Amino acid sequence: YTQRPMSRLEKILASIGSYVLPSSCLVCESFQTLALCSTCKQALESENLLHYECCFQCGIPLLAHEVPRKQCAECEKNPPYFDETYCLDRYAGKLQKALHQLKYQKRLVYAHSLAVAWNQVAADKLNHSRAAYLLPVPLSEKKLCIRGFNQSWEIAKRIDIHAAIKRVPNALLRSHTTQSQVLENKTARSKAIEGVFYLAQQHQNTFKQQTVIVFDDVMTTGSTLNEIARVLKDNGASYVINWVLLRTTRPAKRRAQHV
Repeated sequence: YTQRPMSRLEKILASIGSYVLPSSCLVCESFQTLALCSTCKQALESENLLHYECCFQCGIPLLAHEVPRKQCAECEKNPPYFDETYCLDRYAGKLQKALHQLKYQKRLVYAHSLAVAWNQVAADKLNHSRAAYLLPVPLSEKKLCIRGFNQSWEIAKRIDIHAAIKRVPNALLRSHTTQSQVLENKTARSKAIEGVFYLAQQHQNTFKQQTVIVFDDVMTTGSTLNEIARVLKDNGASYVINWVLLRTTRPAKRRAQHV
């Protein structure tokens, strides 16, 4: 299964289609020509995680006592292999429904809309990156055949990046695992994901002494991205940055019930 960037023709057709074909806002679903209506765009611009005090390393919103260090207690105690993380929005936020439509209903048009949201809100803020490569988090061949596409790559190939950054969709590979990680805690997820990722033979020397961006649709415990960063650094990468569409945040503490 070969993944490739959008061709020039595809970009032209997508651009024409955005003006000619009927469309709706990916958040409120109101009928209009833009992928993101002005009201939802304004809300996303004001509420996205890039405006909040987040851990520079894992991207999770910081608690008050963590703000001075710009790092969460978990990353300080157990430093991950990746170096920085930037997340667009919360997992339970405005873009969750659109991402679910892409992943589980296989509606590829949402990949374009989510990329538009990224480009309008995050692209300019992250355009300073000194990275040389952008890699999507891979699916296993079996999962890729079942779904038909890799949602992280479908978004990543459409986002705006610095001209010096090269997109390499097939450098990272993933072996198939039968164990679901959806409900696992961080320790179990880390153990389940260990040894799952590897570099294609032709790319084993590509990232030596390079800064690499890894793009993922969702970050939960960070175990997947941490294992990928470990593989990249074991193969010589000097710095790993995560770009993430949606980030799960810490669960709110339950208040004691009044008797």
